[in-house]
Amino acid sequence: MRPFEFVRADDARAAIAAFAADAGDNSSAAAAPAQYLAGGTTLIDLMKLDVMRPQRVIDINPLRQSAAAIALDDKGLRLGAMTLMAEAADHGEIRARFPVLTQSLQLAASAQIRNMASLGGNVLQRTRCTYFRDTSYAACNKRIPGSGCAALEGINRPHAVLGTSEHCIATYPGDFAQALLALDAEVELDGPRGARTIPFASLHRQPESTPQIETRLTPGELITAFRVAEVPWARRSLYLKIRDRDSYEFALASAAVALDLDGDIVKQARIALGGVATVPWRAKEAEAALIGKAVSDDTAQSAAEAAFAHARPRAHNAFKIALGKRTLIRALQQAAAMEIPT
Repeated sequence: MRPFEFVRADDARAAIAAFAADAGDNSSAAAAPAQYLAGGTTLIDLMKLDVMRPQRVIDINPLRQSAAAIALDDKGLRLGAMTLMAEAADHGEIRARFPVLTQSLQLAASAQIRNMASLGGNVLQRTRCTYFRDTSYAACNKRIPGSGCAALEGINRPHAVLGTSEHCIATYPGDFAQALLALDAEVELDGPRGARTIPFASLHRQPESTPQIETRLTPGELITAFRVAEVPWARRSLYLKIRDRDSYEFALASAAVALDLDGDIVKQARIALGGVATVPWRAKEAEAALIGKAVSDDTAQSAAEAAFAHARPRAHNAFKIALGKRTLIRALQQAAAMEIPT
């Protein structure tokens, strides 16, 4: 780990000011001279690996006093970005009203990490691509823009089949983000230019020709909260995660599914896929294939085919297409069969 300056910020404005004090190119998370530290479960790992090299680390944990509240009312849910994963996962009313959120958190990481990691940091976690995390590989466009992508012709079993480009096929690793996407969540931000709110669906960027730019956050911006409205499909929602082992493992394929049914007929559907894409992936074509129909074997299969119609496999990850389809079919069938309290 390289030397760095450590700064503790007492509030959001102090944190943003400390970030702005460092000049430099902040367009790439790896190259940014300053980084915010919350739970640190991703940042510290990457600093030890010499992947991220901030000159200044800004501790924002004092913000927990103002940015870790969980608020629910008849209009929906607001989660402070400094809320710990475990705190949200263990909240009974979230479990009843937004089960997909609870399940996505409970199936993520380990109990120890969930007790440290913040929700804001969780959605910004960086890929587990070996070629990104091991600096002995020279070709990684996320780490060194313009250097190439070693995964294209390398061992790419865990890599993405959706949202890829010739410059990067790294998989987005998180779970909670898919749940937020399925519930049409919004994210509240604060930064040097003031506060703003954006759809969560617009937070992450597909790699295209600039894989080093992973989000639409401007330099110095902080996530302060997530908002989830009381949408009709929230209670009939679930998260299904398929992985190599039952705990402390990232998804090979996952699906966050939320349905609004009129009897057996789908009025609204939301589908977000994980483990198979470069970003949290909204499967709008699959949603459209379900509207006005009952969830049967045939309609679920049609939705799954639509979800992966544009998948682009590499040498070792073609299995993710079949696995992703089966995962989505199972998730849809389980969501349709849920018993919803009146």
